Amino acid sequence: MIEEIVKIHNNLTVEIKLGFHARNKRKVSTFAVNTWFFVPNSLDINSYTYDKKDFYRDLKSNIRLITPVYLLKDIHSGSGSPMEKLEEAIQRMVSQPTRSRISDFEHHIKMFQSILKSALREESEHLIANINKEEYKFIANEYKTNLEQIVKKYRGLHRKLLVATIHTDILNYFLFGDEFMSNIIEQHAFRVIESCVNQKKTGKLQNMFREIIAAEAEYRKIKGYLSAKKGASDKNRELVHKLALLKKYVENVLFVTAHKKKDGILKQQVYYSLAAGVSMVFATAIAFSIQLKYGNFTMPFFVALVVSYMLKDRIKELGRYYFAHKLGKNYFDQKTRITLNDNYIGWSKEAMDFVEEDKVPPEIRKLRNRSAILEANNRNNDEKILLYRKLVSLRRENLDKTSQYKTRGLNDIVRFNLQSFTLKMDNPQVPLYYSENHDEIEVVQAEKIYFVNILMQFRNEEQCDYKRYRIIFNREGIKEIEHL
Repeated sequence: MIEEIVKIHNNLTVEIKLGFHARNKRKVSTFAVNTWFFVPNSLDINSYTYDKKDFYRDLKSNIRLITPVYLLKDIHSGSGSPMEKLEEAIQRMVSQPTRSRISDFEHHIKMFQSILKSALREESEHLIANINKEEYKFIANEYKTNLEQIVKKYRGLHRKLLVATIHTDILNYFLFGDEFMSNIIEQHAFRVIESCVNQKKTGKLQNMFREIIAAEAEYRKIKGYLSAKKGASDKNRELVHKLALLKKYVENVLFVTAHKKKDGILKQQVYYSLAAGVSMVFATAIAFSIQLKYGNFTMPFFVALVVSYMLKDRIKELGRYYFAHKLGKNYFDQKTRITLNDNYIGWSKEAMDFVEEDKVPPEIRKLRNRSAILEANNRNNDEKILLYRKLVSLRRENLDKTSQYKTRGLNDIVRFNLQSFTLKMDNPQVPLYYSENHDEIEVVQAEKIYFVNILMQFRNEEQCDYKRYRIIFNREGIKEIEHL
C-alpha cells in the first residue's frame, strides 16, 4: 500500500510524503509511483532549458522508517510498551554500562520520543476533528490523563540514572529527550487551543490545555530549558536552533542510510559498445568493397576511407543516442541502496524525463481535465509534461530486523523547489481598472498566478490509485495546493 501527503513545506517548496507499507506476508514488496507535472508553456520549462541535472538539484529526498504506531494509552502501559522497553534498557545499562548497552539506551530514548510525537499528532488531530461532537469531552480527558501518566513515568526514570556508574554525557541523552518531549507537548496543546478559538469552542477544553502549557512552561523554567519570549533581543533564534537540533537528534533513529549510484551503467556501456561495433562494421565493409574493386593506393579507395571514417562517427553517435533512448524507457537515472545499521532493507530507483502528450496514459490525460480555453491555447502553446518515476522494493524480513519496534515500512519525503519555475514569470501584481458607479475610475491591484498540475499514479500488488493536485503560485511563492 502507498499513502501520500502533499503540502507546502516553505515559500517555494512542495513536500510530497510517500509512505510505502510492506506487507507482512510478502517477502519482497514492490511499489511504483509515477508523477506527471503539467507545466504552462509560458514558464519556458522544457528539455532544452531544464535538464536532469537541474531537476535533481531542485529535488531533495529523505528516506526514513515509518514511526511505529501506538495510542497514547499504549505508550506507558502494557507488556512490550515503549515505556517498559525504555525501563528495561535503563536497568541493563545501570547494572553494566557497556558501549552496546549505552547505545541501546540512547536508541530507546529516541524511539520513545519519536513514537510519542507521532501519537500526540494523531490524537490531537482526532480531538480537533471531534471538537464539535458530544464525544470531545471523553477524548480530551483521555488525552490529558494518558499524557500526564507518560510525563510522570518518563521523568520518574531520571532518578534511576543518578548513580555513580552513569556519566554526565549519558544522562544528557535522557535530558535531550525530556526537553524535546516538553516542547512537542506544548506545540500540540497550542494547536488544540487554536482550533478551539477558530471553531468558537471555549470554556473547559481551552482551560484544560492552557493548564498543560502552563505546567510545561514552569517545568522548563525549573530545568533551565529554553522557552519562547516576547520581544526577545535575539528574536528567539537560539530557541529555534535548539529545537531543530533536538528534532534531528531524536528523529535520526528512523533515518536510513542511502547509497546512490547511477543505474544501468554496465548495460549502458554494453549498448554503447554495440553502437561502436556497428559503426566499425559499416566503415570496414565500405573499405573492403572499394579495395576489392579498385585496389590499394587508388583515389577511389582514398575517398572511400575518408567518407567511411566520417560516416562511422555519425553512425556511432546515432547508435549511442538510439540505445540511450531505448535504455531510458526501461532503466532509471539513479539507484539508491537502502540500509540501516548495515542491514539491507531494499532499494529505490528514480528517473526524470520530458514526455510528449501522446505518450501519457489515457487515464492521466482524462484526469488532467483541461478547460476549453486551455485546450484551445494548447494547439499552439502546449503544456510541457515532466514525468518523475520512482520504483521501490522492500524486504519485509530485513525490515523487521531494524528494531525491536514493529514498523509498517518506509517514508520517502520528497521536497521539490520551484524557484527555477519562477525565473520567467511576470510581476506578481497587475493593475485592473474598476468603476463602481460608472463615474469614477479606480485602479486596483490583482494577483497574477500560475498553475502546475500534478497527476500521481500509485501501483503495487493490490493497488492502482490516481490523485490530482494543483499548485497555485507566482514569483512571491506558493499560494495554495489544491487536492482536486
